[in-house]
Amino acid sequence: MSYTLITANRNYSSWSLRPWFLMKALGIAFVDRVEQFRATVNTDFAAFSPTAKVPVLIDGSRTIYDSLAIVMYLAERHDGVWPTDTDARIWAQCAASEMHCGFDALRSDCTMNVGVRVRPKPMSDHLCADIARMRELLEEGLDCFGGPWLAGSALTAADAFFAPVAWRVRTYGLQVGAASRWIDRMIAHSAMQFWEAQALEETWREAGHEAELLTCGDVVADYRRR
Repeated sequence: MSYTLITANRNYSSWSLRPWFLMKALGIAFVDRVEQFRATVNTDFAAFSPTAKVPVLIDGSRTIYDSLAIVMYLAERHDGVWPTDTDARIWAQCAASEMHCGFDALRSDCTMNVGVRVRPKPMSDHLCADIARMRELLEEGLDCFGGPWLAGSALTAADAFFAPVAWRVRTYGLQVGAASRWIDRMIAHSAMQFWEAQALEETWREAGHEAELLTCGDVVADYRRR
């Protein structure tokens, strides 16, 4: 079994982070292939992705695209992707699915950019509702299953799906209450530290993502390599 995981820029690509972090954290070996975002519509990605988007997992002749589909594929082949406890597994799958298809304001108003710090613009009601729901979910998982990870004592796909949230919370100084202990634990994880180190070394910039960042607030610090 030999996987290749195709992802994009470390600073921007929140969707890529999910399966990448999960595979690193669980010790699932893969070839790490990074493709640069080149335009708002990445037509070059169509050479390896049916949707011209990342992430994409290549397993022999199989191409698995979309972060949720990749995680489902891995769960059929590797232990530890989902919790073994039934209640924790059901919660983790629901939470991951909610993050996968929801939180539109959080995505658009607090875009992921690992290497910067931003003073956010005044928050819309929609964004405030997203942040409140995110906090509720994180605290629910920690309280119900005892932590220190979202669905119990072991890191699972639930944590991976919320991994981009950890960067967003730090970048924009979002308030998440008691869930901040999970944010700190995530950022301290060796895989997240490695992702951040790569992000800070990136010297290319994609105009569309940089423009989106400026609509989110005022950049007060930029730690990326020039």
